Amino acid sequence: MYSKEIKIGLSVLLLLGITYLFYLGWWGTGISLIFVLGLIILSIFKNEYNMLAFFWMRKGNFEKAEKTLLLIKHPDKFSKSQHSFYYYLLGIVESQKKSFAKSERYFKKALEIGLRMDQDKAMAKLNLAGFSLSKRNKREAMMHLAEAKKLDKNKLMTDQVKMIEAQLKRI
Repeated sequence: MYSKEIKIGLSVLLLLGITYLFYLGWWGTGISLIFVLGLIILSIFKNEYNMLAFFWMRKGNFEKAEKTLLLIKHPDKFSKSQHSFYYYLLGIVESQKKSFAKSERYFKKALEIGLRMDQDKAMAKLNLAGFSLSKRNKREAMMHLAEAKKLDKNKLMTDQVKMIEAQLKRI
């Protein structure tokens, strides 16, 4: 929403204000402003629109998640992890809308930039395996599926993997 420099400047000013409030003895106000300072510092490292879109996805409201993601004008100015997570979220939204070509493009871009968490990488690879399977490209689907199995260390996607493997046997 705001640039990183503005957030850092606001954090410094707020920290100075908090120390002055503690000096005056207004402990309650100072402590409550520490929570506000924590939120501002968190927004320096995590984009608030990405977090809000992820919240709407967890609630199952993909329309609001898409609207929130479309509010982001320059995702290329994000850090590498936030930039890739932005495209990952867009890929999930597009796959829910049944726009598989766009979704595949977003997942590939997210993997190319570099998703940070293995679980996100596994989910993207699993979706890419499904897209390759729908194109009847068995070799590419098997490659993506093997990578997804390797990345899914907690075995959270075993049902989806078994379903894609069953479909692979039919081809």
